[in-house]
Amino acid sequence: MKIENSIAQMKKGVLEMCILAIISEEQVYPSDIIQKLRMADLIVVEGTLYPILTRLKNNGLLEYHWKESNAGPPRKYFTITETGKEALKTLSSSWIQFVQSVNQSLQIKSNHE
Repeated sequence: MKIENSIAQMKKGVLEMCILAIISEEQVYPSDIIQKLRMADLIVVEGTLYPILTRLKNNGLLEYHWKESNAGPPRKYFTITETGKEALKTLSSSWIQFVQSVNQSLQIKSNHE
């Protein structure tokens, strides 16, 4: 078992929630999302981000609009929808329960060692 693969899979499992959380704070450009994810040690490349953004948009959780840019062509900025805010609440709640269960499971294991 390659530990790096397991760690990568854990991170992939929470990316949608993290992306929704970032976008819930303010409208963002994809490179801003990547930068915030990297700061949180959830390294993502554009090739990973864009399919997730498309899926979230197609599911009605995000929307986007074009904004003129002084540095080139217009940029696509994403915002969270009301449906996205509700989904983020549900995901966050489930995440907290999941983390507590995992932590409890890890404590049980460490108590038996």
